[in-house]
Amino acid sequence: MWHGVTPRSKADAYTTFLEQRAVPDYRSVPGNLTVAVLRRDEGEVTHFMTVTHWESEESIRAFAGDDLLLAKYYPEDHDYLLEFEPLVQHFVVVAHANAV
Repeated sequence: MWHGVTPRSKADAYTTFLEQRAVPDYRSVPGNLTVAVLRRDEGEVTHFMTVTHWESEESIRAFAGDDLLLAKYYPEDHDYLLEFEPLVQHFVVVAHANAV
């Protein structure tokens, strides 16, 4: 999971960037099972949370590199983000249900 914050005034443009650049980049990596970008507007800022599911740790490394905890940023992120959190969080899925 990755978290980022933009000014509210740039949130729509950042959403478009994520849809057109980041999501396809995640999906292009073999072993990426899903990617979801969550958005929460809060006053003058907007929070984004990217949640991905992967087949294996090796698949994550193919996307992120050898340091699995280090956040991956795109050059375009400098146009939107207020800060650059250095780390992501990893969790193991222990329960899951699909919609019927």
